[in-house]
Amino acid sequence: MNIDVRAVHFTLWDGSREYLDKKIARIPNAENMIVDLLITLTKDKDFTAEATVNFRWGVSVHVKENDFELNAAIDKMMDKLESKIIKEKEKIKEKH
Repeated sequence: MNIDVRAVHFTLWDGSREYLDKKIARIPNAENMIVDLLITLTKDKDFTAEATVNFRWGVSVHVKENDFELNAAIDKMMDKLESKIIKEKEKIKEKH
């Protein structure tokens, strides 16, 4: 799984990067299903956390969340991403 993390309009602190890495590690057994994971963190008035996941069977999933705190935006994004990954995993199980 290729993981690309980008910070736009700010520098990603080491503590926030470690926090994000812990959240990525908790994705349920998806390492063999995911080809690419692109995470973009943007700072404007608030923080925007976006993630795009490309699965090995060609499906792409995108989630986006906003919050005034970076870690809260990461939490919201990862919760939504985790549920979308589980749904996609269930779709594949139903087909096979």
